[in-house]
Amino acid sequence: MIIEGSRCVVTGGSTGIGLETARQLASAGARVAICARTAEHLEAAVADLRITGAEILSWQVDVTREGDVESLVRAVKSAWGGADVLVNNAGIGIFGNLLDLDVADYDRVFAVNVRGLFMCARAFAPAMAEQGSGVIVNVASLAGKNAFAGGAIYSASKHAVIGMSKSMMLDLRRHGIRVLTVCPGTVMTPFFDSVDQFEPDADKALRAQDVAEMILHAVRMSDRANVSEFEIRPVNP
Repeated sequence: MIIEGSRCVVTGGSTGIGLETARQLASAGARVAICARTAEHLEAAVADLRITGAEILSWQVDVTREGDVESLVRAVKSAWGGADVLVNNAGIGIFGNLLDLDVADYDRVFAVNVRGLFMCARAFAPAMAEQGSGVIVNVASLAGKNAFAGGAIYSASKHAVIGMSKSMMLDLRRHGIRVLTVCPGTVMTPFFDSVDQFEPDADKALRAQDVAEMILHAVRMSDRANVSEFEIRPVNP
């Protein structure tokens, strides 16, 4: 895909991997729409992204609410006629021993990480299918492949993302839509600001730029070639 002039949407685009992916897409000449739940974070992100000189659209969205997702689709369609790239990055984590977790924790994580991803993909895919091209990037995690203590809910949600993405790829490839699943290891982002159970080694962990660079490279590939999944982890964990 030619990035310059393309229309890209990044959920959870105000911080971390989402913001860095939006920045790299914008720097490569794309028009970029970001969404997130917090207005203040969006405002700061937009100011940051506009330094690239790219056309930036922002929308306050809770991906667990179908009405919010539909409003985002309408906004992008009104501004640009649709989207060429969707990066499903919005995600949360709640961690703890199974004995200390409750159903509300489970429901909250799956609502964002799985249901929200499903609704966003389902909302943007029809127009991509109609135009015969598009890229959907689903940000999962190595936690979707490897279990760890305290990660029952989060790990299960990322397993679900990987499974959904594989089926999504098979469903949509006949319409010219490429589906890519990204499975990062530990990445130093604001994600860990609200996590008490883990303290990543900042000197060894990945940076958001590392993941964003791989996403940009995969999106740029020929429309006839699809990297359906990639793993990225620290060299020295």
